[in-house]
Amino acid sequence: MKIRHPGAMIKHLSVRFLVSLGAMAGFSLVTPQSNAAGAASGDREAAAFTRCEGRERVTCIVDGDTFWYRGLKIRIADINAPELGHPSCAYEARLAESATRRLTDLLNAGPFTLAVEGRETDRYGRALRVVLRGGRSLGEVLEREGLAEHWQGRRGDWCAG
Repeated sequence: MKIRHPGAMIKHLSVRFLVSLGAMAGFSLVTPQSNAAGAASGDREAAAFTRCEGRERVTCIVDGDTFWYRGLKIRIADINAPELGHPSCAYEARLAESATRRLTDLLNAGPFTLAVEGRETDRYGRALRVVLRGGRSLGEVLEREGLAEHWQGRRGDWCAG
């Protein structure tokens, strides 16, 4: 980042501090730039996501393909990510941690849309949604980065080498 004047760095750090502070307090700060991009694309959903902890889950990340949003448990419909809760090997555990962190970053990056494509719920009662930003799947981002696979109707084996 190129700084043109001394106050620019302070402004940049202040915005980052406010975003972090907002996330800790449970609300999101949408900057005019990201809000304008979201409004232009029709993306209207936004929140400050953190890792799920404890029994009460309202808006938080479970793992790389499951999260809670406004009290609704959502399974990302177009991908399968490694299991964070019960990994089958050390590699899956590391990959699951990376996928969970990346999903958190992606959801916190700005407004998004939750789209139903096919069934509305899975056999566990989770809402099945494709998460889009600007019409593009966030699940596909995780796939391209090697943190998820395209959903094939069953879990893949992350430990088969």
